[in-house]
Amino acid sequence: MSPHDQKEPEHVVGTPHKQNTGMAVVAYVLFFVPLLTDARDDPFVRFHVKQGFVLFLCAVATSILSWLPFIMYVAWILHVGIIVLFVLGVLNALRGEENALPLVGHLADHFKF
Repeated sequence: MSPHDQKEPEHVVGTPHKQNTGMAVVAYVLFFVPLLTDARDDPFVRFHVKQGFVLFLCAVATSILSWLPFIMYVAWILHVGIIVLFVLGVLNALRGEENALPLVGHLADHFKF
């Protein structure tokens, strides 16, 4: 067996995950799309789908709060925070990392997809 015949491991702990990075990024834009593909079986993609789903729920809740006149300004600040978390999540996915998002990342562990 020559060195060229050996296969690389799909995912080794401590190394960046390369296989479904694109689907992990898509999970932050439309969280349900990766669940409709074969990528749903990848734990890396599922991790980011859960994070994207939590961000979606936060965005919906913030949008509802923005209709209340006395909370409208706080909702704008929350919207900016959600955008920052979205960017952090996409950057984590592009780097192949599974880092929980600040403030909301622990909520993703409660969902089973």
